[in-house]
Amino acid sequence: MSANMEQRYQERMRRYVTALRNGKPDMIPIRPFVAEFTAKYAGFTNQEVTHDFQKAFVAARKCAADFDWDAVVANMVYVWTGLSQAIGLKYYGIPGIDVPATSGFQYREPDEENAFMKEDEYDELIADPTAFLYNVWLPRVSEYVSPMGQPTSYRNNLALVKGGMAMLNYFMAFGPQCQRLREESGTVSAIAGIFKAPFDILADKLRGYIGLTMDMMTQPEKVLKACEALMPHLYHCALTSSDANKQVPIGYWMHRGCLPFVSAGQFESHYWPTVKPIIEELWKNGHQTMFYAEGNWGPHLDHFRELPDASIVYHVDRGDIFETHKKLGHKFCLSGGISNYVLGYSTPDDVRATCKKVIDGVARDGGYIMDASAIMQDDTKIENMKALTDFTREYGVYSQGISVPPDPLQVSPASGAKFPPGYGMAGRAVPRVRGGVCLPWEEKVRGLPPITGDKDLMRRIWEEVDGLGNMFIWQCLLSF
Repeated sequence: MSANMEQRYQERMRRYVTALRNGKPDMIPIRPFVAEFTAKYAGFTNQEVTHDFQKAFVAARKCAADFDWDAVVANMVYVWTGLSQAIGLKYYGIPGIDVPATSGFQYREPDEENAFMKEDEYDELIADPTAFLYNVWLPRVSEYVSPMGQPTSYRNNLALVKGGMAMLNYFMAFGPQCQRLREESGTVSAIAGIFKAPFDILADKLRGYIGLTMDMMTQPEKVLKACEALMPHLYHCALTSSDANKQVPIGYWMHRGCLPFVSAGQFESHYWPTVKPIIEELWKNGHQTMFYAEGNWGPHLDHFRELPDASIVYHVDRGDIFETHKKLGHKFCLSGGISNYVLGYSTPDDVRATCKKVIDGVARDGGYIMDASAIMQDDTKIENMKALTDFTREYGVYSQGISVPPDPLQVSPASGAKFPPGYGMAGRAVPRVRGGVCLPWEEKVRGLPPITGDKDLMRRIWEEVDGLGNMFIWQCLLSF
């Protein structure tokens, strides 16, 4: 890597991190969440970047090199359908098979009668969420994995082996991809890690939205206990997939907690109490969380103000970015707010006018990152993306900007800080099977003959490999 490219990378990292911490950098960082747009720009089809992640990587790198962006996601076409086919996942429409080859992948939610978790299975989920995912959920979402108690098959065995190997292959490719972005274009990888709310997991992949809506009327106590049971596992997934340098935020993809999906009362009783402690615990460990607020979360902004200053980055989709700035701008960095409709169906002049309005209204004091309201697919016009980039570079310069080196200590509270009782995950009951574990060593060792030699070595290796099995099933649930 050339010295000039490394210097560009460091400048962009300082600019991005300063804005993330709600500070004023030298200029507004540009961090577009571009998905199928990259395929159109790089000359690939949607089918190609969805089914061949290496082509998706190439497309992301080409956009990063050709546009003057500070940060991108290494691959925003995140669901690799080669992996979903290996496992036989039923809930994705694959371009060229289930949907036209010109389309992006599609999520297909089952009807209430075919939900992947039944209304009378809450107790089993609550008792051991990881075991439930393997024993009940996976056989239902896969075409090939056999239900418990049923004869196994060649396809069953292949699905488990191919799925696990494919996931490792995919995840291991992200490190080199991020390094190439750094070396070839000086581009920062925008996020690291994944988090979803317990309530969203129930609505997205377990009960389905309709099923969960009915459960909130008939058995709300069980829904709350299920959300609480999921908390330590989702926290573990977020923490272990986060940025070890504590610079870029963990992505939190927000789905079913906004209006009109749930009422204000349901948000207060179920959604927020099982999200807020996780965000606090991540912050206590030095990690910001990016609230990617898909939909309109305006009615919940007062709740988000309960979080510590700079602990989150708030991305505005269908909400009013100016109202959001009034309520949250003094506490958190904001991003987004540029209409996808304007980027897809209006003119470059319209794009420039929209960007100017947002910059004037929310970015004068820093703490803003330029991006579209939602993930950009292939309807975004290339000329409009160029207009957004060029205008932001010209107009979004701070004459008195101060860009400080990124320092992990800027993220977390000072060493030795005291937290009030009940802050974060403190004081919550520890589940029988901890987050990140499938079969606890304490249970495994009971079936072994007396161990001689280095017992700690035996335990460490068991837990490391067992953790890979845990990662597989939870990443199936969260990421694929």
